Amino acid sequence: MNRPIAIARADYRHFLSITTRWMDNDVYGHVNNVVYYSYFDTVVNEYLIRARALDIEHGATIGLVVETQCNYFAPLVFPERVEAGLRVARLGSSSVRYEVGLFREGESMPAAQGHFVHVYVERATRRPVSALPDALHAALAPLVVDGAGVPPA
Repeated sequence: MNRPIAIARADYRHFLSITTRWMDNDVYGHVNNVVYYSYFDTVVNEYLIRARALDIEHGATIGLVVETQCNYFAPLVFPERVEAGLRVARLGSSSVRYEVGLFREGESMPAAQGHFVHVYVERATRRPVSALPDALHAALAPLVVDGAGVPPA
């Protein structure tokens, strides 16, 4: 199995500072692997809510996670501040692939990185939307990168 290539801080478009909590550590003295996925979810949803692209209580469209993956390069520990970088690798008609890098404060290379895919569906029917809502598409467009980490032309 080939080791994944770490994506540098400069290749992410949005950042959220997350403070680790005492309960995030496991018996081995580092943040437990399942907590990383919580950080992923936090940076994505914080961005969408602040951009007014997601109404978690009443919106007609919601995102369902259909795929997740994470690669770990170095441990994170409590007490430590994590800077979660966010970018969009694919912006489709009903799905979005979010990529997240988790960085120690001020570090240029991630302690972990991964992705998850949201399929956007009608809240009532749970069927995929034919097109992403305009507000969602507009909020995500500035985060889109191509395979080289450069915004598309």
